[in-house]
Amino acid sequence: MTGSEVPSSFRLAYVPGVTPSKWVRTWNERFPDVPLTLHAVTAAEAPEVLRDGAADVGLVRLPVDRTVFSAIPLYTETTVVVVPKDHVIAAVEEVTCEDLADEVVFHPLDDVLDWERPPGEPAFERPATTADAVELVAAGVGLLVVPQSLARLHHRKDLTYRTVVDAPQSSIALSWPEDATTDQVDDFIGIVRGRTANSTRGRTAPPAPDKPKRKQPTGQPRKPTAGKSHRGGSGGPKGAARRGKPRKRS
Repeated sequence: MTGSEVPSSFRLAYVPGVTPSKWVRTWNERFPDVPLTLHAVTAAEAPEVLRDGAADVGLVRLPVDRTVFSAIPLYTETTVVVVPKDHVIAAVEEVTCEDLADEVVFHPLDDVLDWERPPGEPAFERPATTADAVELVAAGVGLLVVPQSLARLHHRKDLTYRTVVDAPQSSIALSWPEDATTDQVDDFIGIVRGRTANSTRGRTAPPAPDKPKRKQPTGQPRKPTAGKSHRGGSGGPKGAARRGKPRKRS
């Protein structure tokens, strides 16, 4: 690389709740000349950011439009209900949607769970964001059901959360435009899938060295190949004659 050349960059978008640090760290170790830049986007913004080319790949929430995007599912999150620490639900380990039937449950406009019908009693109006809904839970006017990573992201000392065993779940995937699978995208796919730097599937893997030929020690005769004679015979001792049947004496 000459001094006038500017190294290309790789752009990774990620939605709230996702922690890309381990993959970013591996990228920086393997490709120090290609800076990786992070772009925090909402779940709703992610498809447009990828479609417009503002990011090369994204850690997004499923589903995605499979006619436009490729996607590799990574993991599925546990769904939890966020409650005040002094709420009765805080005394148990897990609940069902039926347990929330008499509670006001907020359904923010940026909700990422695919509800057929959210549990509980609907609030007077829907909060604009999950962060707004968390503030209302802290005020003691309702509860909130979200993926566990979002409960952790908006953690407060006066709130806790419990697993909702029968609620819809949200899955995270690595996604990119299907017609924009570049070498760098393939490199990042390899990192996310756990390929090593020397993986034969990786673009940057070095070629395997040729095995050196074994040299015959000087001054020593070659050992004969098993099953073959020195003079093309049947494998018997050197100079041995074939014996016929003994003649009868008259």
